[in-house]
Amino acid sequence: MDKDRYEHDLERAQLALVEAQLAAVQAGERVVIVLEGRDSAGKDGTIRRIIEHLSVRYTRVVALPKPSDRERTQWYFQRYVAHLPAAGEIVIFNRSWYNRAGVEVVMGFSTEAEQAEFLRDAPDFERMLVESGIRLVKLWLDIDKDEQEERLKARRTDPLKQLKVSDMDKVAQARWDDYSAARDTMLMRTHTPLAPWYVVRADHKKPARIAVLRHLVHQIAPARIAQEVPVADPAVLFAFERAALEDGRLAR
Repeated sequence: MDKDRYEHDLERAQLALVEAQLAAVQAGERVVIVLEGRDSAGKDGTIRRIIEHLSVRYTRVVALPKPSDRERTQWYFQRYVAHLPAAGEIVIFNRSWYNRAGVEVVMGFSTEAEQAEFLRDAPDFERMLVESGIRLVKLWLDIDKDEQEERLKARRTDPLKQLKVSDMDKVAQARWDDYSAARDTMLMRTHTPLAPWYVVRADHKKPARIAVLRHLVHQIAPARIAQEVPVADPAVLFAFERAALEDGRLAR
């Protein structure tokens, strides 16, 4: 995607998101966007493009640290419930309750019983959110192993990216297959009609960002706004289905 085309498409989608937020504020809508994906899949950059022109007052990005000793004794979803939106607000979870289905599985940060309980309870938790009137959008950003390796190298060598370096980066490549297995289980067990997963092929950042912004417009904006924005390229963003685990659309 050349620079001029990217900037044109980005501006058009961002304008529609601004209009969508205005409509949400007026109608008292509540929106939750869950952004998950492999390490270095582009979540931070995508979020920056989403919120660039949105209202600070009505937009929050939630990126929680590891739970405190007190939080470890709470109901697992409790610390996330505290950040859910009020009327007119858009809340973006940069990683979310799905930590329990991903990094906690691979790194052993929770027990197998806790992980099984999560996979059982997450669809019911999300059903309650949706039935309460929250618009819930779940996105999984997927990249292949070679692309992840290049991006992780860039983090380690670019001084401006040193805040992105984490202990988890050190094992992302070594535990690639374990992360793939956890991802597959998570998608299969928590993809539901009320709260479906959408997968973004994020090896190329610019098309991925455009696809995400367009998808959000069509998910949260009134029809009069959404109809002015093209739908996301299905080669870049698509609704999860079991076949995607075998046909090459998800990185192995």
